[in-house]
Amino acid sequence: MIQLKHLVFEQYLKEETILKRVKELAEAINQDYQGKNPIFLAVLNGSFMFMSDICKEVSVDITVSFIKIASYTGINSDGKVRDLIGLEESLQGRDVIIVEDIVDTGTSMSHLLETINAKNPKSVEVVSLLTKPEALKKPINIKYVGFEIPDLFVVGYGLDFEGLGRNLKDLYQIVDKN
Repeated sequence: MIQLKHLVFEQYLKEETILKRVKELAEAINQDYQGKNPIFLAVLNGSFMFMSDICKEVSVDITVSFIKIASYTGINSDGKVRDLIGLEESLQGRDVIIVEDIVDTGTSMSHLLETINAKNPKSVEVVSLLTKPEALKKPINIKYVGFEIPDLFVVGYGLDFEGLGRNLKDLYQIVDKN
């Protein structure tokens, strides 16, 4: 059990389990992108640990870039997507792999996919550490899924609660909101 501000969390996924799945996702990407040079587009801040670990396991030549968007306030998505840091690289004719920590309602990812597809890439795929199928409000095609989880709030391994918990190696689920 850990406490972040007034919220209590219990361990949900151990680091070893996460890293094993990250390796499996990287192997699938290696097979699918053999002989290609995709650009990995990490969605900050939450995906930084996942991005680092998956890049270490990918053996094909990749380019790395970052974008920052947000739709969360506290533990709830407010449904409004804000572009905070834009993309500087050209995506025209490129294979793009969006690296995301979690796809929750799909609002942010839908917005990001629209933005990226407007830049005329050759292809766009998503690799997400976590997805919440129960919470999806917009259909999102995610080719590479680490773990499907119930509609619960999690922190750790890059995910946060009001800026806290990103540095935790394991994932934790909320157990007490008081």
